[in-house]
Amino acid sequence: MYLTPQHILLAGASGLTGEHLLDRLLNEPTVTRVLAPSRKPLAEHPHLENPVGDPAVLLAQLSGRVDIAFCCLGTTIKKAGSEAAFRAVDLDMVVTFAKRAREMGARHLIVISAIGADPQSSVFYNRVKGEMEQALKAQDWPQLTIVRPSLLLGERLEPRLAEQLAGPLSRLIPGKYHGIEVCELARAMWRLALEEQDGVRIVESDELRKLGK
Repeated sequence: MYLTPQHILLAGASGLTGEHLLDRLLNEPTVTRVLAPSRKPLAEHPHLENPVGDPAVLLAQLSGRVDIAFCCLGTTIKKAGSEAAFRAVDLDMVVTFAKRAREMGARHLIVISAIGADPQSSVFYNRVKGEMEQALKAQDWPQLTIVRPSLLLGERLEPRLAEQLAGPLSRLIPGKYHGIEVCELARAMWRLALEEQDGVRIVESDELRKLGK
């Protein structure tokens, strides 16, 4: 069974995956409105509403009904500056966004997590991602889709050295640890948004690559 999403709420539209997903959404004939708050202005489009400013302030000011919410928020500890600042984005901001999306009527949330997410992990990054997943499950969404991509492959405006070094190797690793192109991830997320089912679904990277072909 399939939905026809009309009104979309998107967080993280200026990021690597968010840019690809936004472009796809704006070119879908079934989508009549994409609400994408961001810190910096996005390219103009007749179906795009782009409030600009502090995300924490903007979320409370958003209005109108939405059907589906996509969350592409994420940073790195290096870029954030500290573990606390990283947690504020990858956990707190994601959870706050999801809560607001639910208040606006969304029944389906598709969120980017990470391969290896585990609230009990000894690795800080994986632990925060796991805590984020746990917090979203506690919000009792009618439909929650958690995607866990492996290393993202694509051109960033600000290249990350670790990704540049690991990218070629990740293309050789089989299974869910094989790197995934951001365009494939965006396509997979859109396909998952069209599927109507109840409860929580976790989609690992190997399945995402198949969906995104």
